[in-house]
Amino acid sequence: MRGWLFSGTNKPLELIEKEDPKAIPGHLVIEVKAAGLCHSDVAALQDPGWMPLFPNGPVIMGHEFAGVVIEVGEGVEGFKVGDRVGANPMDRATKITAGYNYDGGYAEKVRVPADQCVIIPESVSFVEGAASTDAGITAYRALFSIGQAKEGSKVGIVGIGGLGQFALQMALIKGCEVYATDVSEGARKLAGELGAHKVYDTILDMKEANCDVIVDYAGFGQTTADAIEAVKREGTVVVVGMGKLEANVNTYSMITKEVKLLGSNGGTVEDLQGVYDCFATGKMSPNLIEIPFEEIDKGIEKLKNHEVKGRLVAVFNK
Repeated sequence: MRGWLFSGTNKPLELIEKEDPKAIPGHLVIEVKAAGLCHSDVAALQDPGWMPLFPNGPVIMGHEFAGVVIEVGEGVEGFKVGDRVGANPMDRATKITAGYNYDGGYAEKVRVPADQCVIIPESVSFVEGAASTDAGITAYRALFSIGQAKEGSKVGIVGIGGLGQFALQMALIKGCEVYATDVSEGARKLAGELGAHKVYDTILDMKEANCDVIVDYAGFGQTTADAIEAVKREGTVVVVGMGKLEANVNTYSMITKEVKLLGSNGGTVEDLQGVYDCFATGKMSPNLIEIPFEEIDKGIEKLKNHEVKGRLVAVFNK
C-alpha cells in the first residue's frame, strides 16, 4: 500500500510504499476511501514540541478517516467485510491515537481497533464520514456531551470555522436556538446562511441572547474571557479551540454569575454516532473540500498558508 510518512519536525511528508496491514485480534483492516486533513498535522510538522506524541518513530499520518472493512480480526463482533465505517481516532482510555502512535489514514489501508469504529449510514458519504471523525465529534462533544445543550437550549457558537460550522448545524438539527459570532465578516455571513438565529459582530454583543451555553471553538484567550461575560447567569462556557493556550478571565464574573467553565477534547464513539445521526437527517452541509490522495502534501501546505476556508478531505480512487 501507499501512505504519507511523517518522519520528524520540518521534514515534508513522504509518499512511501509498505506492506499492507493485517488483521489482529480485536481490530479491523479498512480500505480507506476518504481522509480529512487537520491543522494539528501542520503543527506537528512545524513544532518540535509535538514530537513526544509520536513515540514510535516514523508513522503514516492521518487521524480522521473512513472506508470499507476488508478484514475482520479474531474476536470482533458487530462488523463484517464490506461494512462502511468511520473511526474515532483516539482511544480515550489509553490516549493511543491513529496517525500518532500507529499508522493512520493517510494511507490506502489502515488497521484500527474495532471498538473505535462506527457504521456509516448509507445516506452519508465517505467524505462526510471522514470529516465527522475529528471536526464532527470534537464539535459534538463540546456542545452536547460536555455543554449539555438540548432541544430548546440557547446556544452561542464562537468561531465559524470547521468545528463551528459542524456545531451550528448540529445544534439547529437538535432544536437549539443558535447564536453565532466570528471576527471574520465572511464567517459571520456564512453563519447567517447556515441558519443562525442571530449573528453578532462580537462575543460581548451576544450577551443580549442570554445563552445557556457558549462554546468557544476559537480559543484565543480573550474569546474565552468574553464568553464568560456574555453567557447567562449560571450558564456554561466550554473551551475547545486552542488558538492560544492560556486565558486571563474575570473571576469576579465567574463567581458572581456562578458560571461553569469546562474544557472539551476530541470525542467518543457515542459522539461519532451522534454526528452520523445528524448527517443522516440530510440537513448537514459543512464546507468539505475534496482533494486527491496523491495531493495530501499540497493540502497540508494550503492549510499551513491559511488558504482553506472549509475542511480538506483527501479522496481515494476517485
